[in-house]
Amino acid sequence: MRFNFEHDWQGNMSTPRARVGGRAKVHLLILLCAVWLLLGLISHEPWKPLEPDAISTIKNVLDNGNYLAPTSASSNQLSNPPLYYLSAALTAKVFGGILPMHDGARIATGLWMLITLLMTGMAGRELWGRGVGRQTTFILIGSIGLVSAHLISPAASALAGIATCFYGLALAKRRPYRASGLLGLGIGVSFLSTGLLPLSIILLAGIALPCFFKHWRTPRFAKVAGMALLISSPVVLGWSLLCLNLEPSLFYGWLAKSTVVMANHGHLYFLKLLPWYAWPSLPLAIWGVWRYRTHLLNQPKFQLCITFFIAAFINIGFLGEHKNIYALPLLIPLTILAGGSIETLKRGAASALNWFGLVLFGLMGSLIWVGWGAMMSGSPEKLKERLIFLSGLTKLDFSIFALVSASAITLIWLFATFRSKHSNRSAVTNWAIGMTFTWTLLMTLWLPMIDSARSYRDVFTSLKNVLPTDYACITSENMGPDQLDLLHYYADVKTQPSQPGEEPNCDLFLIQDKRNPSEVMLGQSWLYIWGGKRISERKESFRLFQRTPSSLDQRSSPSTTF
Repeated sequence: MRFNFEHDWQGNMSTPRARVGGRAKVHLLILLCAVWLLLGLISHEPWKPLEPDAISTIKNVLDNGNYLAPTSASSNQLSNPPLYYLSAALTAKVFGGILPMHDGARIATGLWMLITLLMTGMAGRELWGRGVGRQTTFILIGSIGLVSAHLISPAASALAGIATCFYGLALAKRRPYRASGLLGLGIGVSFLSTGLLPLSIILLAGIALPCFFKHWRTPRFAKVAGMALLISSPVVLGWSLLCLNLEPSLFYGWLAKSTVVMANHGHLYFLKLLPWYAWPSLPLAIWGVWRYRTHLLNQPKFQLCITFFIAAFINIGFLGEHKNIYALPLLIPLTILAGGSIETLKRGAASALNWFGLVLFGLMGSLIWVGWGAMMSGSPEKLKERLIFLSGLTKLDFSIFALVSASAITLIWLFATFRSKHSNRSAVTNWAIGMTFTWTLLMTLWLPMIDSARSYRDVFTSLKNVLPTDYACITSENMGPDQLDLLHYYADVKTQPSQPGEEPNCDLFLIQDKRNPSEVMLGQSWLYIWGGKRISERKESFRLFQRTPSSLDQRSSPSTTF
């Protein structure tokens, strides 16, 4: 009897090795997601332009209990529905004993982003097969534009809802009941996060698919869409009707703002943004479109990715503001299309992507390490002077946690870069590790400098300390919305805007100056009691005046120039 030695060897030796490799990849994915999500969520103050409005709204939720239609200090209008603010207020409350409010609020952002990574990976696996889900998640982590999703912003929960909807559409044929539940849940989450913009993307994609492609024009998909609408309608209509009845002025103002099509369409803006914002998913997706060009109109996975991208691009161009964060929905279809296309990439192109990432992240990492070393040791002196000029921080305190974390991620990146096999998938994995490596270095070694350059804590805390014990109100002039929101957060102060040509009605008067202090004509009864600015700021500054008690009834005293 013939003994098949080769078959026996393959069955007993190669299979366990494959399983070990699969577990290692899963562990690497979990580690990367954890490091990428956690670093940057805590230990820094709210940064403009995205966080001031959100943190002021969250403070209003916690202080006033306005759960239905919360607003910020800088505006009396409703910016977004309340889901993200409520979730952030909840995590801020839960972690309030160990974290400040803004750090606790960012925990909600991390949880929403975890859902986004999970849904995107599951959609990639559903459309392309086993193993592609990991690659899809790696590509999403490596996307440069996703860095903005670490901030306190309703865009985080909206993106989680959009990713859930995409996964629901991908499941529509194989698991219709699960698909309808995910699709309905995603519609509700995205609408309650940022309103009509994500809802319009999902509805346009859901209508366009059966209109243009026969595969989606089936009773099963109609059933999925119908059940999804039944699930999401109580959420969408419930909040809308409650807000309409209890806060009609806020609701109508929000609806008018949400439905106004921008006169200056932003399609060109987002088109120019994509080459760097969606790197490396965009070039990989473009390659996939070219590689599968003969199947684009025949296979459902290509129909879904392309239709969803076009629907998102059309709607954010009309309804989105000219801000980078509005482009986040574009990353979902691009990433999933890129995840299935990486295997077909030519070896030379994959090697070029791998080496480009090695050089790029190596240079960035080296610069971060050298900059940190310059701040700690004083050499090179010119680099330290430049960093002091940009950050306003004259001394960088040593942190053992920052050093250990930065050293660990550097060693991991070096090991992954020089010991991994050169393949198509390793190029994407190395890019995700490189992106996590650079982000970790910034959020450990350079975080004090970045925070010093962008934080308003010291200036507004200083203002709070000089406020009189008893005062009626504060009139403000030239204050930007971000500054008003951060003043509310740090000093618990809300101001009244000044009227042109009229003397302030309040007993305190706060002015924000641009570049040089401007002349202000006030009565002799006004006293200059405080002035300040951020240590790294070279343009804006603040001045506070107080009306003397004896002049409260004598508003017609001679004017004085300050």
